Amino acid sequence: MITYPYAIAGEPVKVHIPQDHADLVEFRNWFIDASERGPVALDTETTGLDIYAPSYRLRTVQFGDSRVAYVIHYERGGHFAETARWALRSGRKFQIHNAPFDWAVLDRHAATSIESLAPRTIDTRLKAGLVDPRQPQDGGRGTALKPLAAHYIDAAAPDTQGDLTAVFRSLGLTKSTGWAGIPLDHPTYNLYAGLDVLLTSRLDVALDRELDALSVRPRLIAYEHEIARICAVMQRTGMVLDVDYTQTLHDSLIAEAAEQESAAAAYGVTNVNAPAQLREALTAMGEEWAADERTPSGMLKVDKAVLHRFADLDFASGTPLGTRVANPLAAAILRSKRAGKWASAYTGTFLSSASAEGRVHPFINSMQARTGRMSITRPALQTLPSGDSMIRRALLADEGHVIASCDFSAVEMRVLAALADVKEMKRGFQHADSYPKDEYPNGFDIHMFTARLVKGAGATKADRKMFKGAGFGKVYGGGYRGVARQTGADPEDMRRTFAEYDRVFPEIKRMSNRWQREAYETGMVHVSLTGRRLPLDRDRAYAVVNYACQSVARDVLGQSLINLDAAGLTPNLRLPIHDEGLFSVPKAEQREYKVAIEECMNFDLLGVPITAECEFGGRSWGSLYGADY
Repeated sequence: MITYPYAIAGEPVKVHIPQDHADLVEFRNWFIDASERGPVALDTETTGLDIYAPSYRLRTVQFGDSRVAYVIHYERGGHFAETARWALRSGRKFQIHNAPFDWAVLDRHAATSIESLAPRTIDTRLKAGLVDPRQPQDGGRGTALKPLAAHYIDAAAPDTQGDLTAVFRSLGLTKSTGWAGIPLDHPTYNLYAGLDVLLTSRLDVALDRELDALSVRPRLIAYEHEIARICAVMQRTGMVLDVDYTQTLHDSLIAEAAEQESAAAAYGVTNVNAPAQLREALTAMGEEWAADERTPSGMLKVDKAVLHRFADLDFASGTPLGTRVANPLAAAILRSKRAGKWASAYTGTFLSSASAEGRVHPFINSMQARTGRMSITRPALQTLPSGDSMIRRALLADEGHVIASCDFSAVEMRVLAALADVKEMKRGFQHADSYPKDEYPNGFDIHMFTARLVKGAGATKADRKMFKGAGFGKVYGGGYRGVARQTGADPEDMRRTFAEYDRVFPEIKRMSNRWQREAYETGMVHVSLTGRRLPLDRDRAYAVVNYACQSVARDVLGQSLINLDAAGLTPNLRLPIHDEGLFSVPKAEQREYKVAIEECMNFDLLGVPITAECEFGGRSWGSLYGADY
């Protein structure tokens, strides 16, 4: 047995590295005793992040409590791997930091299913996010293990991370290649692995004290663990990749990026990522910036919003607005960046990370951002433009299945109506089925309903667009100037629209003012409908409406996932995309699945009906957006 002594918060600890059968027997005896005493911390070291890639390896599995850790060299196979699997099977309760990652690793590479491990898991990362969801750049402590340990346990906790990075460099490795390339028996590597479980064990105790002191509901903690499990199963399932289509698209995107870079060079821009060159060229072309289109240091902005305005393109969809002559340089910059990003972030990632079975397995972070909203990374499928079919066409339903989408209808506005008890808005949603079909030929529309409240029966599509902008401005905390810039509307017209919105729905402004007053009195924290703590910035207290609505909208989706899981539909789930569930369902059973899915995703929220409707496409995700397959 190799043993590395260390100290955490002044207390001696030990990291043991079993070397032979006798050492493994000693570990088994320790594990039985530790598991009887309480939860055992668990962690893995692997070769990287692409868990389902054919070359991926599980290197170590480590177990520990507050004073002792054992690092099992799983990569050695034989008795070492079997001993780790035995502990995974027999442990009563485990503490894991960022459990979905380790669940997926152990499910794929250690014959320990997510279904067997998740019910026995306490995820300290989820607990930390319920204490304070903010990242360090937003004033929080973040949810990474080492910074949390430095705050709660020992200020020197992150030191080993720096030591390990230095070791990678000394071996000619990088951060990305070091995890696969470092020798299995390297002392710093093994100490780092062992300390992670020691810190996780101690962090769990500290977080429990914090959660109790903040009166965070135990049911909320359990709820988040349930959602994390469902998302981990979705990740494991993944989506079929159309490899031939993806390779062809990848090559064309690379070519387009180069072509658009050449077009930009004709205007003197040799680097599309050089803001100074863009400012100089666009100024020379006669472009003018609005007063609020400057950086804090006073420089003219050349961000996406500005470039979309110059190119006369809608910010969200990329479609032409028809409000001005499109600037060809701005258009070339946007196209070049988009093609390069899509090749790198999507098609390239699809091809490099696909499993041997030909599936893509995006990582679903079930609780991200300040509001708890979910995110999808590697690849970031939630950031695709709403109208895109090209990238989505690469991902398929299973053989004999079709893609189905069940999308909430105006969920942000429904949540706003429920939380603020907006009488007129609630009336519209509650009686949606009673309005004449000639008024709402495509079904009830809250934005046209609002326009008619203000403008009368003669309200136009242009009025609807203005009130839609104002409504989302209320939900997302955007002022009338920002909404006007994004929609291409006249700022003065949008200002009047915002004022009319406040007149017909006065409850929203009253609620915002009340929540802001309460926040100033309670340490700048708003507690959501479900008990989630939402910290506010003192200089942006008005964002409370945005945070509250986004958080509850996320929990509407979370509850739907739990309903779908209870109905046995998790095997059909593929992705949670914003306010939508994506499914793969048998082509011959669409009607039955439509009824079952919609039943899980339609319910009542404080007297406001939350509604969702299934749409079926062909085999590819892109078929829902116009693709022909």
